[in-house]
Parts: sequence; structure tokens; C-alpha cells
Amino acid sequence: MTSFVVRRAAQSVVLLFIVISGVFCLVHLTPGGPEAALAQNPRVGVDELQQLRQRFGLNDALPVQYVKWVTNAAHLDFGQSYFYQRPATQVVGERLMPTLQLGLMAYVIALLGVPLGAVAALHRGRMADTLVQLIVTVGAAVPTWWLGLSSIVALNSLTGWFPNGQGQGNAVEWLKYIILPASVLGLGGLVSFARLVRSGVLDTLGEDFVRTARAKGLGPSLVASRHVLTNALLPVITLLGGLLPSVLSGTLVTEYVFAWPGVGRLFYEAATSRDYPLLLAVLTMTTFATILGTLMADVGYGLVDPRVRYA
Repeated sequence: MTSFVVRRAAQSVVLLFIVISGVFCLVHLTPGGPEAALAQNPRVGVDELQQLRQRFGLNDALPVQYVKWVTNAAHLDFGQSYFYQRPATQVVGERLMPTLQLGLMAYVIALLGVPLGAVAALHRGRMADTLVQLIVTVGAAVPTWWLGLSSIVALNSLTGWFPNGQGQGNAVEWLKYIILPASVLGLGGLVSFARLVRSGVLDTLGEDFVRTARAKGLGPSLVASRHVLTNALLPVITLLGGLLPSVLSGTLVTEYVFAWPGVGRLFYEAATSRDYPLLLAVLTMTTFATILGTLMADVGYGLVDPRVRYA
């Protein structure tokens, strides 16, 4: 098991290095390069532009900039934000907690798809199965941005029940602000979990060991919990890690629509203002979180299924 974890960790480090190198190249391939935002600022003169280029290391040769970028990124130093005039890591850190709160709440809502899928499979063809199938179909068909805007109109503008922004105060007040964006963000995961679990449970119900357990006289609830669900939930572990990239990418739209002050909204602000140090910091940190989530899913799957360790 140790060699499996070490091998996957080494692969993740190499992948992270490739991604941050690609991000550096893409930034310098954009029209105007990383100094375009500085040059387009009418308050920045020629002399000030040269001083800023020197300050941000833009006068160095491209290979020198790359070596400095990789070295500094390894120490979580992404330079000074053009707009905030503060370290980019510090700016991202201030927005990190709201995004973590939103992401964790979205994960909780997405995990509701596990019992929904199990109930649908165990009651196949009945009312419960039909209702879950309807929820899954509608959830998969409705675009996230449309659902977010519709929720704002119906539950915010008309009723004022769930206001936008980040709530301050007690847990009830915090829940009023976060429940709508978290529900919109977690809906895709809920649909995926419900479909996967329903399919896995239906497949497992037809296995020989399930029929053997029933033949031995075990009750339906015991067969479902000890034999069916234990085997059907194995793929969910992989999907847990794979859900992280969807949550992180979805925060950009969700946070902007619901005025949630998180990293996704910060990424949009950095992209529109061409604040490249801040943009690189957000991209690198979200990439790291995505790779970490995938690594945890692979290791978790290896723990519950020993066959994966030797693949």
C-alpha cells in the first residue's frame, strides 16, 4: 500500500509541475503578455511602467522569468497583485474560507444523491423510484446559471427569504445566505451520485452472493446494508474526488451570480482586470486542490479495493 501511495503522490507532483508550467506559457502567449494590464492603465506613465516592469520582474528574459516563477510558486509566492498591491497569496487567502464553506455545503447536498439512488434502486418501478428519476432528469437538464437566476428571482427578489452575499451572525443567518448557492452548486453532484448508486445497486442485486445471502435466510434490510450497498458504493469513492474539479469550476459562475465573496468570483475579477499574479495564484491553487482531491480518491479506492494497488 505504501508504494502505491508514493507512486500516486509522485505522479501528482509531476502533473502539478506540468500544469503550472502550462499556465505560465499561456499567460505569456496572451496578447500583450502579463504587462498589458499595466500598459493599459492611463494613470501609469512610461517611467512608472518601467519601474513596475522592474518590480514585477518583467524585464528578465523569459527563461529567467520561468525559473523564478516555478521557484516562487513552490514557496507559494506569486508576486504582488496589480490591483490590490498586496501579495497575491494573501488576497486569495482572504477569499478562501467563503469558498471552502460553499464547497463543503455543496458536497453535503451532493451526497444526498447516495440515499436517493439507493432508495430508487431498492424500490424499482414504484413511486419512490419514479420520483427520484424525475428529480435526476430535471436536475441534469436545467442549466446551472438558469437555475441560479431563477432561484434569485423566486426566493430572493420576490420573497426575500434567501438574500445574496455572505451572511454575518449566527448559524441560522449564515444558512439563509449559503443554502441557495450551495444547492445550485451541489445539484450536479447529487444527480451523478443518484444515477451511479442506483445503477450500482441494481447491478449488485443480481449477483450470486446476494442470492446466496437471501437463500440463507437473511432479511432484506440486512442484505441491502451488508452486501448490496457495501459493494455498490465503491465507485462513489472515486466520484467524490472527481466531484472536486466540478465544484471548483462551478464556484466561478455560482459565486458571481449569488455575489458570494469567494475564490471563484476573485478569479473572474482577476481575469477581467488582467491581474496576472493574482490569476496565476488562483489557477495554481485550484489546480493543486483538484489534484489533491483526485489523489485522495485514488488512495481511498485502493484502501477499500486491494486489487487497485497492483494495477
